[in-house]
This record gives sequence, C-alpha cells and structure tokens, in this order.
Amino acid sequence: MWQPLSNFPRACDWSPAEGRSQSARWEGPQSRPARAPAGIQVGGWRGAASGQAGRAGTRSAAGQPRSGESMRGDHAARRRALQPLPPLLLLLLLLSRAGALHPDELFPYGQSRGDQLLQEGDDESSAPVKLASPLRFYEAQFSYLYVGTNGIISTQDFPRETQYVDDDFPTDFPAIAPFLADIDTSRGRGQVLYREDTSLAVLGLAARYVRAGFPRTAARFTPTHAFLATWEQVAAYEEASSRVPPSEELNTFQAVLASDESDTYALFLYPANGLQFFGTRPKESYNVQLELPARVGFCRGEVDDSKREGPYFSLTSTEQTVKNLYQQSNLGVPGVWAFHIGSTSPLDNIRPATVGGDLTKAHPSPSLEQSFGPTAAPASAYTEDDLDYYDENEGEVEYPPVFTYNAANKETCEHHHGQCSQHAFCTDYATGFCCHCQSRFYGNGKHCLPEGAPHRVNGKVSGHLRVGHTPVHFTNVDLHAYIVGNDGRAYTAISHIPQPAAQALLPLTPIGGLFGWLFALQKPGWENGFSFTGATFTHEMEVTFYPGEERVRITQTAEGLDPENYLSIKTNIQGQVPYIPANFTVHVAPYKETYHYSDSAVTSTSSRDYSLTLGTINQTRSYRVYQNITYEACRHSPRHPAVPTTQQLNVDRVFALYTDEERVLRFAVTNQVGPVEGDSDPISVNPCYDGSHTCDMRAQCHPGAGVDYTCECASGYQGDGRGCVGFRPCVPFTRDIPTSHRNCFTFLKEKLLVCFSDVNECAAGSHHCGPNSVCINLLGSYRCECRSGYEFADDQHTCVSITPPPNPCEDGSHSCAPAGQARCIHHGGSTFSCACLPGYTGTGHQCADVDECSENRCHPSATCYNTPGSFSCQCHPGYRGDGFQCTPDPSSGLTPCEERQRQAQAQHAAYPGSLPHVPQCDERGGFLPLQCHGTTGFCWCVDPDGRQVPGTRTPPGSTPLRCGLPEPTQRPRTVCERWRENLLEHYGGTPRDDQYVPQCDDLGHFIPLQCHGKSDFCWCVDKDGREVQGTRSQPGTTPACIPTVAPPTFRPVPRPDVTPPSVGTFLLYAQGQQIGHLPLNGTRLQKDMAKTLLSLHGSIVVGIDYDCRERMVYWTDVAGRTISRASLVPGAEPETVVNSGLISPEGLAIDHFRRTMYWTDSGLDKIERARLDGSERKALFHTDLVNPRAIAVDPIRGNLYWTDWNREAPKIETSSLEGENRRILVNKDIGLPNGLTFDPFSKLLCWADAGTKKLECTLPDGTGRRVIQNHLNYPFSIVSYADHFYHTDWRRDGVISVNRDSGQFTDEYLPEQRSHLYGITAVYPYCPTGRK
Repeated sequence: MWQPLSNFPRACDWSPAEGRSQSARWEGPQSRPARAPAGIQVGGWRGAASGQAGRAGTRSAAGQPRSGESMRGDHAARRRALQPLPPLLLLLLLLSRAGALHPDELFPYGQSRGDQLLQEGDDESSAPVKLASPLRFYEAQFSYLYVGTNGIISTQDFPRETQYVDDDFPTDFPAIAPFLADIDTSRGRGQVLYREDTSLAVLGLAARYVRAGFPRTAARFTPTHAFLATWEQVAAYEEASSRVPPSEELNTFQAVLASDESDTYALFLYPANGLQFFGTRPKESYNVQLELPARVGFCRGEVDDSKREGPYFSLTSTEQTVKNLYQQSNLGVPGVWAFHIGSTSPLDNIRPATVGGDLTKAHPSPSLEQSFGPTAAPASAYTEDDLDYYDENEGEVEYPPVFTYNAANKETCEHHHGQCSQHAFCTDYATGFCCHCQSRFYGNGKHCLPEGAPHRVNGKVSGHLRVGHTPVHFTNVDLHAYIVGNDGRAYTAISHIPQPAAQALLPLTPIGGLFGWLFALQKPGWENGFSFTGATFTHEMEVTFYPGEERVRITQTAEGLDPENYLSIKTNIQGQVPYIPANFTVHVAPYKETYHYSDSAVTSTSSRDYSLTLGTINQTRSYRVYQNITYEACRHSPRHPAVPTTQQLNVDRVFALYTDEERVLRFAVTNQVGPVEGDSDPISVNPCYDGSHTCDMRAQCHPGAGVDYTCECASGYQGDGRGCVGFRPCVPFTRDIPTSHRNCFTFLKEKLLVCFSDVNECAAGSHHCGPNSVCINLLGSYRCECRSGYEFADDQHTCVSITPPPNPCEDGSHSCAPAGQARCIHHGGSTFSCACLPGYTGTGHQCADVDECSENRCHPSATCYNTPGSFSCQCHPGYRGDGFQCTPDPSSGLTPCEERQRQAQAQHAAYPGSLPHVPQCDERGGFLPLQCHGTTGFCWCVDPDGRQVPGTRTPPGSTPLRCGLPEPTQRPRTVCERWRENLLEHYGGTPRDDQYVPQCDDLGHFIPLQCHGKSDFCWCVDKDGREVQGTRSQPGTTPACIPTVAPPTFRPVPRPDVTPPSVGTFLLYAQGQQIGHLPLNGTRLQKDMAKTLLSLHGSIVVGIDYDCRERMVYWTDVAGRTISRASLVPGAEPETVVNSGLISPEGLAIDHFRRTMYWTDSGLDKIERARLDGSERKALFHTDLVNPRAIAVDPIRGNLYWTDWNREAPKIETSSLEGENRRILVNKDIGLPNGLTFDPFSKLLCWADAGTKKLECTLPDGTGRRVIQNHLNYPFSIVSYADHFYHTDWRRDGVISVNRDSGQFTDEYLPEQRSHLYGITAVYPYCPTGRK
C-alpha cells in the first residue's frame, strides 16, 4: 500500500535523481528554508534539493542557455525526470492533503530566481517578454507576454486601466486573469515578479499538477517551458486621505503557464490567507459605496469578425466566489486551480480541471460560476448554486449604486415568449424568463415532445479513423434512429460506413446509447436526458480501448428539431480503434452508467467489457468511456430541488450488428433512468417502469396500484392505448426477411422487426416536386432540386425563373416626379417608391417647391429669396454677413434697433399693404424689453438683441408683461434627492420598514443623521452622504451629528456658474460629471488653454450640442434622466428643460433654424423632438429601434440622421425633420456606429465606428461612401469643423483630431482627470450656413 504524504510536493522538494543535494532557499513571503519529504522518491525525483543545481547541463538561475552538448544533457534528464506518475499515485498525493496551500508551497520566485520586477505603481505594464518557445492560447500562438499591475497577463500591451479594470468579462484583448482588480503597488505596497523558466524543478511540479487535474487528456503532458507571474503582498487602490490610514489588507497569488509544442495549461495558486481583499472600488465612482468583485478567468479578445466578441471563461462573479479561490480547488488541492487554455487541437473554450470535487470530504469543492462568450459552448459543470457558505454581511442591506446606466434590459416573456416551444408556457423570474413544458410533454421548455410517443432522429456521421494501422475516412453518411418512448427502446442505423470502420465500431454502443439516455424510460422522480438538454446540446466522448490503448473521440452535436419534430444531430468520430476481423460477432453485456448532473453539464465515466466470437473463438476486451454533455440551461429559474445530481442509467438488451451486403451499422438498447442502486435481489416493480407493459409503442403507460396500469395513446395518435393509429406498426420477426424489408432493423431477443424501409417517392410519383425541378430519392425521404436558372418558390417545391424583373427606376416606367424634384427608390422586383428631393415636398409622385423663406430661415436683418428647390439670404443695407448671420456695419453709426427700425419703415414705404413690426428703441438706441405691434396689438418680450423671448406673446387687451426681469427657475435636484428618487423607484414606490431611503432637507442636502428604515440603527454622514466612521449606533442610542453644510443666508446657493469661454471657435466635450472646454487655433487643439466649463456633480453627461443663435449648450444626463441647458454668458445657471419620460437619453442634436431639439433614448428605444424650451414634445419613432445612439440634423436641407448599434443589424437611418420618409441609409459593413456628424460645408454625413474601427463619410443620399481613417481605437462621439474631425475615444480617454483630406491623425488631447469622454460638439462664433 502506498504511504500517504503529509503535503503535496513543492517545487523545491524535488531534484533529478542524479543531482547533488543542496539546501534550497527562495524568496517567498518569509524566505524560509525548504523542507523535504522523508525519503520519498517518485518517478526519478527525490527530496531535499532546490532543483536549480545538478549535473552539468542544467540552466542557470537566470535561465541563460548553454552549449549544445549541455542542452542534450538537459533533454535527457528531462525525459527521465518528467516521466508520468501512475494515476493512482497522483490521486493519493492529492487525497493526502487536508489543509489549504501554504505560502511557501507556491512555485519558487524572487529576483535571485531570475524574476524581473515590475515597476511599482497603480497601472503599470511590463515590457514585452519574448518567449523562448511560443505558447498557445485558445487556437492562436503567441511569442510575447505582458504582465500588468492589476492581476492580469496578456499577449498584447494593455489599454488604460479604465478600459477594462472596472468592466466585466469579456475584455476586448487577450487576457489571463488570476485576480483582475484595481491593484496599486505604490509606496512599497507589494511587488509583482515574473519570468520564463525551464528548470526541471518548476516543470516537474507543473506537470504533476496538470496531470492530476486532467488524468484522461494530459496523463503524458511534459512541459518544455513555464512562465510564472507572482503578485506578492499587493494592495487595493485607495484614494489618499489624511484621516484614514491605508488598509492593511494585502493579497498574494500566482499564475503559472506551462506549455509544450501543442498544449498550454494555466495554474492559478492562492495560498491560505493570501486573499485579504476580494474586490476594489471603481475610481470613477470611488465615493459611491460600490465594490466590484475581482474577475478571474480568461478572454480570447476580439476575433476577426469585429461585430462579435471572442470566447471567454469567467470563474468568479460575487465576493463569495472570490473567497472560494483559496478555500476550494478543481484538482483537490485547496487554493490550486488548473485550466487547459490552448491547443493545436480544436478548443472551443477554456477547459477547467474537474477531478477535485469528489476527492476530499473534509473540504468539499463545490464549483464556482462559469460563463461563456457568445461563441463558446459550456464546457463543465461549474455553478454557484452548489456553494454552501456563511456570509459575514448577512443581515445588512446592500445599497445599490446611486446611478444605473440603462438598467431596464431584463428579458421578459412579453417580448421573448416566442423562444419557447408551442407546447410550453413562459414564466418571468427576477432576472429573466424561462420556458417550461406543458402537461403531457417533456423537455427543457424550448423543445418539448409528447410523453409516450415514438421519436425519430436524423443526422449525418463523418469520421477520420485509423482501424489498426489502416486510415479510413467517410463524410456525411446517414444516421437514423427510432425510439419507443414508453419502454425506453432505442434503435440506431448508420449507413454506408466502409466495412473496416463499421466492423471496428461495433463495440461503441454509446454512439446509439446517447439516444437511449435522452429518451430513457423514467422511474418516478427521475428524468431522462431530453428533460435537461432539449434538442440543442453537445455530447463528447473519449474512449480508450484495452489492452492496446487505442483512443477515439466522438462528438455529437444536436441542432434542434425539424418541422416534423425529428431531432437533428451531427456526429464526428476521430482517432484510432482496434481492428476486428470480418465475420466476428460483437456481444456487449447489459451495463449500468452513473451520470452526474449540474447546471449546463452532465458527465459520466464507466468501463465496459465486450466479447468477440467466431465459432469456438471467444475473446474478451474492454474500453473506458468518458462522457461530457453540455447544454444551455435557463439560469433564471431556481434549481429544481426534486431532481438529484446523480442518476443511474440501466441499459439492457444491448445489440450491435453490421452486414456487408447492406453496409448498415445497427445498434439497439433498452434504457431506464433512476436512482443509483447496488446489486440486490429484484423487487416487484410496475410494468410501466421496467417496460414489460403491453401498451402500444405510441402510447403512454400510466402506473396504478401494485402492478396495475393503463395505456393512453400519445398526442397525435388515436386508439385504446393497446393499439394506436398514426404510425407503421412493427412487423413480426421471421428468419426469412422479405426483400421489401432489406432496411429493417432486427431485434432478436424481442423477435421484432423495426423497419427503416425506403419508398422511392421519385419513382412512385408521390413526391411534390414541381415543374423545372428534379426529384432525388433519399433513405426515408426525398428532396427537390431546381434546374439551372430556377429557384424555389415559397412552397419550397415549385421552381420559378430567377431572371430578375425589370427595374422601373432604371427603365423609366416609374411614376415619380421629374428627376430634378424626386428620386425613384427600387425595392426589388417591380416595386419602388418615390421620395421628393431636399427642397421639395409631396408624395414623391408629385413634388412642390418648399418656400423656405416662409420658415424664416434667414437672419431678421436679411432678405430671403426663394428658388426652385433652394433659397438664398442677403443681408440688408447697413449690415454685413452671409444672410444667415448679419451684424450691423459699424460704418453706419446706427444701433441694431435703429437699423431695424429704418428697415421696417422702408419696407412699409415700399409695400404699403405690408404691416411690418417697427421696433421700439430706448434713448440709447437699444431695444425696449417690451415690444408691441402697432397694428395687431400683440405684445411680447425681447432680449437685448431684439429676439422674442419664447412663450411671452400676449393678445391685445392682456395684462402688460413685466419684461426684463429674470424668471425664477426650478432648482435642479441634488445628489441626495436623485439617490432618494432612484431607490424609491427601485423599491417600487413604497419601501419596506427594513429598506434604507436617504433623508434630505428642504434644500436637498443630506440630513446629518441618517437611519435605517424604521429601525433604531443610525449614523452620521458628511455633506456628500458618506458615513462618518465610528458614528453607527445601536438601538436605543442616537449619535450626535454636526451639520456639515452651513445654512444659506437668503436663498440656496446655485450650482456652479458657467466659466465664460474664450472668444472664437472651440470644442465642448462631456466627461461624466463635467463639460470641458477645448479651444481651437485654426484646426489645432490649444491644449494648454483647456478648462472645465461646467461642473455637474452627480450627473453622467452623454449627449451634447450647441445652439448658435442663443449661445446655449444643451446636454443629456443618463443619471438624472434629464435634458438640460445653460447659457454661455457669465454667471448663467443650468436649467432643466425635459425631466420626465426619459430612461437613457444619449444622442442630442439642435436645429437652430427651427428652434427644435432631437434626442435618442436607448432605454425606451425612441427618437423624440421638442422645442428648445421642452414644449411641444413629440415621439418621431418608437419601432424598429434596438440601440439608438448618435443623432445629427441638417437644418438647411431639413434632414435628420441617427445610428442604431444593434449588434445583430447595425444601421444608419434618415428621415425628414417631421419624421416622414424614414429609410435606411447604411446597413452594410458597419459594426458599432457610435458617433455621427453632418458637415454643413462639405455636405458629408460621417460616422465613427467602434466595431470596424473606421471613420467613414457618405453623401446625404447614401452615395459616394469613402473611408477617411480605418485605424481608430474606440470612438464614442464625433464632430466636424473645417477640414478636420474631432472624436472622443474610450481607449485613450481623450479628444483625437483627424484630417478629413489625408485621413491622418494630427493631434490628441488627454485631460488630466482621466475618465471616459462622451459627446463632443463644436462652438462657432456664428451660425454655420452651408448650402443646399
């Protein structure tokens, strides 16, 4: 018997058998001497040496290579040293452990070991580490690695930490993350060390861990290189404070990447007490009491198709799952985790080790959560539902963050019930919806089949095999299976497999056994496989034959139910199988298999004997089969408590047959699923449970008392249950099978003949193929194919000509208005539509000129001249400008009021019938605040420039207005008020007694004393609502809190005033809680003059635009769910213009001509408009929108443009400003069109795409598309000015400028305070005009 070891061997406990012993020292947490096991020698290694020294031919500590002779010595030693341990010994080594990983049991590290030391800091990255041998990560191969402060390794340099540290998986770059969090090693708080290592000590320990975690697939894994990264005593980022000392919580953990020529494995190690903090607070909202758990896992990063994320694997999502890292394991050693992360063989996603969960009862190893990217199927049985732990925070209320960005995205039955089967009902849960099969049906809710009915399976089988030493290949041969649902019989037939392969596959009954497990007869309280998986899953088997150790891998992928409710499945067989001579018969005895169930995965391991007989020859052989079935389970509903995690499949009457003349391989099994049972005397069971009933194969057996039962025909069949009409009955078995039944399946022990006989529908004329088609007979079916030049009509049987019909828009047969007034839009076939060109209005069939002059598009001091399809403006005498913006000519000596007075009088003299308003001027030549029309009697207020104040016009006889006095504005809501409102909305309007709601005073400030609901638990807060440490009281005691906000003397202090911008053209950009100001000198960024224009505490400003007429900046706030504005005059205060009916307002565009604003709301999937004061609000579009974001307006031509970054179908659309003539402008070759701008000077519509990384432009009608720049990082918003584009970028957290003509990057501005920048707009000293 093996002598158990006290501890799992450490790297420093092993050395080559022929090496010299040394006293080993390494730089761990305490740098203590290594200890050696007492006289243990295993596989060429024995204790008490460091493994760094030995015979000539080893590497130095720094890893420098030596001569070729020395290297040959190395390889010989490695071959002897890394011989695989027997699997039993590996298990015993693991079983001997009872405690967590000790800190000195990490892989050896330290600068004396050759480690490089990462520069201390908050967001540091190593120089690229050139690997001596490339390693594989997922399907790719990499030669460089980077190590980052924040607990992460990558194959490329990192973006700024704000781009990934606070975000959930997946990242958009390759990531290996043992503990991804905001880590800070400044001021000597820990260190990060890394190196590549080829020493036998390190490689030997890595090999043993990997083989222990993957005994089936890595039993012979011999790494040639290892990369180690160690984070020792590192701290979490904290904001500097003189009042609060730095936290003493420090973490130590390690990542090891071990690789050979074909595979890479990752080891994550977390020693006992090595994790003292489990997450970090995001910098951008540090003062909000929100801590993000560390992320642990792997990401492939962006794949070639930029619209789709690459696969990823996530091990943690909550604080408790992070705590489990050092308490649990997936290979039996608490604190050690192993993963297969790269291979030359297909590897859809990361594969974790799975042998540790059952190895020790003292420390059960429940699985952690596993999540996958959209391209990856689940690969193991990890779930948080199995965790059993005590939460030290239990009983405390977890406060949600103050602001939630677009949180209303839960999928519900109302919008997604169509994903359920027609025989299922949909149920909403707290986090989403799930489907559940109706009574008399079973499945996973998305696929439901009638209970008791027979089922059919159709599919294709492909294989690349070596039969003995002979290669055999076959592609897409037919598979058909028939299952008698009420007694668990499953019959499978595979046709046209070459004889050597078919004969060799006879022992592999699991190929057909899958269908037995899927549709097994169920004992009461137990469920067969289809009840879990439905009709979409992946079944992987690895079979090892003995004594030859041939190995074959079988993958069966279920692809759903076809219209006939037949299961479709693809099977792929690869590997080597032992040769079985012709004429030998294969017999497989009845067997039992134990299946282990968890969320999204089922596993089974079993051994099986089979005999080969021919005459008096009888040989017994065996094989071992590992099965892994993965599927998509609904994660929203609670786990079914009645279904055990372990079930047993009893397989009886196993049958396998191959006949040369038919070339059909057949399997038959009878299956029953129930509890795990030992060998015991049989007991009497109801015939419904053991399949001995006499119900028709299309009927369901209902058990009664004792051995009584009744039969009921399944859904879709009729009869008394003993006989049901609706399917061809079985033919009684006879020795002489008639020719008509050559494709029949014989089941000898039951003396039945189940027929898969083929009827040639093509020859019999019973097909439905129409004219111009060809009928092709198939086994059990047929298909229609159209002749060349034809395609299927809607009935999928009739073939019609594919000659395209004439295009009315090209041949002139359309009925649109003349080409100068309208354009014809072809929709395919003979259909078309007509749309009036800009400057015209009508149906498109008839278009009339728009009189732009009636819309007052010109400056008040200009004359408008209308022309067909266009117009022009000309300033009055005494003014100069372009007609859209006119300023008094200083040489006239008149004030603007006096100039307009003179013009109105001249107009009245020239046109006596006209009744123009003659402005009233004061003694200094300025406009009187109250203006009245001398003829109509209407009065209104004007601003100092003579422009009418909206909403002030009154009819004759009304009370005179008090003009010139500022109107009071509503005080904007404070952080306390917004937090209170958000929580009340979160609680459904009425909080429970145990739910916390912030208490605010009349001015919106936090009341210094805050209490938890109606309890007596109270504490003091500062002016920002943060709890004052040490003030939390117990029931019956109220803390004495001191007000931190001085009461106002007369009225509330307004929000920070606008800092006046400089004169000239400048950019305004949104950066979270502020609006920044960036001047331009020509087109160059004046970075040294940048400043904050407006601070908006508690807001998240996203969309931004500027009204050039009134010099007002407008913005959307997704935190406050408002749209606000502020004048750029000194001392102006923000004013909210829209404060209701918004969820996530993002894009914003201002039409300074029509005094209108337009915005997108990605929470409501709407596009709306309103007057600039928020009145006359109207929803333009609320359908066919998924993620509307950017919006732009062309006031001159009257067009509206917007983007929708729907990942499934991104697009750019356009319409008139009234919401008419909506149409898609661009929907090809775009990914995430975040930014959109219309340049009134060049008449180009341009967009910045974060998916394709391109900046592109097109004409307003969608023609003339061209790429300006195709190497953007992650653009969010864009604006054009002169010959440049300026866009905000989430990778750089800055403003980037691009030359429109050359496409070159010309400059960038990175604000000192680094965080995401959102919207951007340009502010001109005048209103841009452009031309039609």
